[in-house]
Amino acid sequence: MICALGSAVCFGAASVFQALGARAAEPGTGGGVDVTLLWRALRQWRYVAGLGMDGLGFVLQVVALRTLPIYAVGASLAASLAVTAVIASRLLGVRLSRTEWAAVAVVCLGLALLALSSGREGHEGGGGALSWGLLAASFGVLGAGAAAGRLPDRARALTLGLAGGFGFGVVEIAVRLLDTFDLTDPALYALLVGGGSAFLLYTSALHRGAVTTATAGLVLGETIGPAVVGVAWLGDTTREGLGWLALLGFAVAVAGSLTLARFGEAPATATATATDPDGDAEAVKDEGAGAEPGPGAGPGPGAA
Repeated sequence: MICALGSAVCFGAASVFQALGARAAEPGTGGGVDVTLLWRALRQWRYVAGLGMDGLGFVLQVVALRTLPIYAVGASLAASLAVTAVIASRLLGVRLSRTEWAAVAVVCLGLALLALSSGREGHEGGGGALSWGLLAASFGVLGAGAAAGRLPDRARALTLGLAGGFGFGVVEIAVRLLDTFDLTDPALYALLVGGGSAFLLYTSALHRGAVTTATAGLVLGETIGPAVVGVAWLGDTTREGLGWLALLGFAVAVAGSLTLARFGEAPATATATATDPDGDAEAVKDEGAGAEPGPGAGPGPGAA
């Protein structure tokens, strides 16, 4: 559980840096998945720093997935939004409302309930059909992202975020299925395709849509789907008689994370300062600096 929480800390900090980097990247064309966006974002040091944190978080996540049920790890990863909220309040001057501080407490409560009730990971392999199904799902994730280009802004952000969440969910399941490095195992390619697709889609959501909506979709996609697969096909269990407590803890943690979904995006004041072409922090100030940003805070779609 310590590794799962450690990965949540890394992912939570990375989201602020990645949002700043994605929004500072030069705008592309079109409204769907921008395949060159990752390359442009990699020119931003904040995005690269976020990727470094993601790398460390992924290592900790792999360790957690080898020892804990997927539902416990997934809920811990969703709690990274609580970490982002706390970091934003301390380092970026964002003021959290009472409701948002309560949501942070709710997330912690949900994780505590999960820690008390979760058993060890299951040892069922799911069979070859699950590995092939996972590979098909990874390509389906990329196809869903491509189709999102025809949707209106809000629906597009939600679809990109949800598809990205499913992509990260594919990675979680693939990690459980891979016992050795086998080039003939479809789960290995599912991990690569699913992870790459997820990064591309979520970066596109950060760049082109309402990040609040996209982050909510991400949380749903990377928690619910993998949790169901873990229980139904991989043998994940809870401690005897505490199944109801695990379900309650999972629901509470995810609900609290969704309440904090807007913290997948850095505040408008921080973004404005970061993207000031002259590097003059004093020259770019929001008149509402220090005020709590609402769900629509930050640059609009394509305004990076």
